[in-house]
Amino acid sequence: MKKKFIDKEIKYTGRELSPHWIYKNFNLCGDAIVAFVGEVDVKLDEMVDIEDVINVEPIYSKRMLNFIIECFSAPLSEMVWRQRLFVSIIKEALEKRGIVTKRFGDDLFFEDKKLSVSIATASITSSLIHTALNIVSDGAPIEVSCLSDMGIYDIDVFADEIMTSFVNEAKSIDNARCKVRGVIE
Repeated sequence: MKKKFIDKEIKYTGRELSPHWIYKNFNLCGDAIVAFVGEVDVKLDEMVDIEDVINVEPIYSKRMLNFIIECFSAPLSEMVWRQRLFVSIIKEALEKRGIVTKRFGDDLFFEDKKLSVSIATASITSSLIHTALNIVSDGAPIEVSCLSDMGIYDIDVFADEIMTSFVNEAKSIDNARCKVRGVIE
């Protein structure tokens, strides 16, 4: 799995959660994770989470740390497992900095306010995850927590730490799968 921090602002609208978006825009072919900072404005017609559409809950944040993950051999059910692992890795990265959060499924909360959004989905060629963390709380439609309230300002360093942990976990899982012999009853 390849990783890259994109050092330019990108507005996330939901359209970026599409097959080969990482490859077409950043020349990373195959399983990959990218991170970038930008405004998040997902209108209902671009929402992947049907529950949010039914509840009329579009997503907006003035500034978020976004992660997009694309895997080509994982079915949606496995991608949801990877999504939960990824959110747990973020929680661990925060804990290393002395920040206590709570995880409920694929959501993180700090001081009982939502810190993250996350969704896993499948395309015709791959499965995808978008996870984002509020950097600031300005403009959010609900009361949210944010990285700046936690004293995290080195966003690129923090993002790279998270991506490195995820890539290492993926390599470790692949190694664990390959190092065992099969059993026959």
